[in-house]
Amino acid sequence: MAAPRILFVAEPGETHVGGHLVEAAAALGIASDLCDRREAYPGGVVRRRVLWWLAGRRPARLARFGRAVVAAARRSTPDVVITTGIAPVDRSSLEILSGQGIRLVNFLTDDPWNRAHYAPWFLAGLPVYDHVWSPREAAIDDLRRAGVRQVDYLPFAYSPAVHYPEAPATDAERERYDTDVLLVGGADADRVPLVAPLVRAGVSVALYGGYWQRYAATRPYAKGLLDAEGLRKATSGARVCLGLVRRANRDGHSMRTFEVPAMGGCMLVERTHDHEQLFGPENEAVLYFTTTDDIVDRVRWLLDRPADRARLAAAARARITGGRHTYGDRLAVMLATRAA
Repeated sequence: MAAPRILFVAEPGETHVGGHLVEAAAALGIASDLCDRREAYPGGVVRRRVLWWLAGRRPARLARFGRAVVAAARRSTPDVVITTGIAPVDRSSLEILSGQGIRLVNFLTDDPWNRAHYAPWFLAGLPVYDHVWSPREAAIDDLRRAGVRQVDYLPFAYSPAVHYPEAPATDAERERYDTDVLLVGGADADRVPLVAPLVRAGVSVALYGGYWQRYAATRPYAKGLLDAEGLRKATSGARVCLGLVRRANRDGHSMRTFEVPAMGGCMLVERTHDHEQLFGPENEAVLYFTTTDDIVDRVRWLLDRPADRARLAAAARARITGGRHTYGDRLAVMLATRAA
């Protein structure tokens, strides 16, 4: 059977799931086209903020972008449209696509019941999708109650083209990325109390991602954002990489769960069912933490044992890279599964 032609509605780029799926399709020899979801969000700052906060996170050009997706589908005649996250395609546009016999699939990278992402216009379109894949099992029953025809669990993954070991190349880079503990991700309020004890314990910390500068306890360690190359080098330069979940998203794992081991990082991860299923018992591929006291104790243990850090990093990388955890693997699952 010939591979289906795909139209992606996603954000391209080396740090985005959509970009990883587009790259995976190319690596698999699957023809695809892309509608860049960012085109739904232009407009003046005031208008964007009003629509975001007072109109349910509504994109400024939701209807216009939906029409552009329909037009792109008419040109490229895809067999399947794959959208990612809280995709800015309104219900009426989804219904037109479905009426053309196109299979509609969403990889729901965020939890739509997280208050930070809650978007009634997106929830209204969910019943039109043929299949929604969620990387969080906690959301599956909610998606079924929302009317989705078929819902299944599908974890995040890593991209071999992006997530591989790369050490800092110069003295300046080695100095820049040298740290005891690395955390890459947004500064949710419930993450700050997990970082502050490390700072008080005298551990050097590097925080990359949005909003760390908002909190007095983390502001001095906020490093801004990273591109893909910076992510690889920061992972190599850190002695320990924290693997946190986003509790407001009801996560059991995160994108970093797969990316950090693929890049060769030594991980201290939050103890969750997903993490235990993936990494096995304590001290086999990772160390786990449950409380803030655990974080400090386990970081100190790892900092004192470079041989164990290397052993754990190698074991975690072997589990991830040898376990069919690429975005190509995830795409193959999406395309192989048909509606029940």
